[in-house]
Amino acid sequence: MTNETWGRVREILREEVGQNNYRNWIEPLEFAELEAGVATFLVPTNFMGNWVERNFGDKILRRMIELGEKVSRLVFVVAETGRAKPAAAKAANGAAPAAARARAESEELPGAPLDPRFTFDSFVVGKPNQLAHAAARRVAEGGPVTFNPLFLYGGVGLGKTHLMHAIAWEIQARNPELRVVYLSAEQFMYRFVQALREKQMMDFKHLFRSVDVLMVDDVQFIAGKDSTQEEFFHTFNALVDQNKQIIISADRAPGEIKDLEDRIKSRLQSGLVVDLHPTDYELRLGILQTKVARYREQYPDLVIADGVLEFLAHRISTNVRVLEGALMRLFAFASLVGQEITLEKAQDALSDILRASDRKVTVEEIQRKVAEHYNIRMSDMIGPKRQRSIARPRQVAMYLAKTMTTRSLPDIGRRFGGRDHTTVMHGVRRIDELKVGDTQLAEDLEMLRRSLEE
Repeated sequence: MTNETWGRVREILREEVGQNNYRNWIEPLEFAELEAGVATFLVPTNFMGNWVERNFGDKILRRMIELGEKVSRLVFVVAETGRAKPAAAKAANGAAPAAARARAESEELPGAPLDPRFTFDSFVVGKPNQLAHAAARRVAEGGPVTFNPLFLYGGVGLGKTHLMHAIAWEIQARNPELRVVYLSAEQFMYRFVQALREKQMMDFKHLFRSVDVLMVDDVQFIAGKDSTQEEFFHTFNALVDQNKQIIISADRAPGEIKDLEDRIKSRLQSGLVVDLHPTDYELRLGILQTKVARYREQYPDLVIADGVLEFLAHRISTNVRVLEGALMRLFAFASLVGQEITLEKAQDALSDILRASDRKVTVEEIQRKVAEHYNIRMSDMIGPKRQRSIARPRQVAMYLAKTMTTRSLPDIGRRFGGRDHTTVMHGVRRIDELKVGDTQLAEDLEMLRRSLEE
């Protein structure tokens, strides 16, 4: 079999298993050789090889046979072992699969593959993620364990997984001798259940308690899984007692994870808990500018008109992954059609994303939320009173109405007791000026925005 044939098999599998499964499990496979009916593939870790064999092995084998290859069995060998010790790979090919797996399990840590794109160099730092980035950097630099565990939490697409991978890459670069394991909570649970089924709990305990750095992503997924939580708790304690570093991520703070045992919550809260806040306009624009600069390194002819990136940063505000996906679609358009990306073309190409990202907040919702926050009455919000305790919240509500809805200034003015559009314009401009130097006002605006977008 040639790499060309394997490429055809991969394209078929991409359609069958879906983009996410393909990217995580099929794309990292590297075809090594086909000998005596045994196809050998190189994989980053034994855990990955075992997972692919169980979940996609039959599909791969069937597609290879359909393309005319005389193959009867697949073998997955860790890439480093496969390259450095071809004799060992051949021995593994000839050995019984169970024995080969058992031997590999004793030598390899049960980690998940790291994404080479997710490093500190590619992480764009802004006010919403500044503390999380600094804490991750400190942990990655090594030295005395001060934040244990480091707990990162935040919504979808805010950079938790990126920072986790970046920490792992940095630790491995600085201290190659350290045993670093990164995996999701789901993979931890899978390994635990597998060890129970195969009566290998002692091996499981030894593997996870012999690491120097344990990184568990999306820990909220073990909530409600009593046996898994029990083992996680004991593994956590064993590593802390040995002064080994633990880094955890979740979509919410430890105390807010439903069905997570109180003792685990207490343990997770004993270290540094850091929130990755939703991105602000400046951070989103910085991410887009960084992506464009990197893309231009490969495609120097890329032309993006002024205002396009600013438009995207303003309109797509909730999820960085959606934002990056929108930009990638524009890159594809530019390379395939060979035209400049103008604002009009961007709006046409991204119409579905923009519709989904349209703010559904109403002026009335904003008025109600701001009135509750500042403890004033709705009648005062739209009434004639000009005391500062009422005028400032009114201006805040006008500012949010202007930035979070598509209403015109005259329309907003009408909803604030029939005020002139120039009054609204003055209020918006005033809040824009004040938020630069008034940190309390800036925090109020961010909190109100987040609660309105929920």
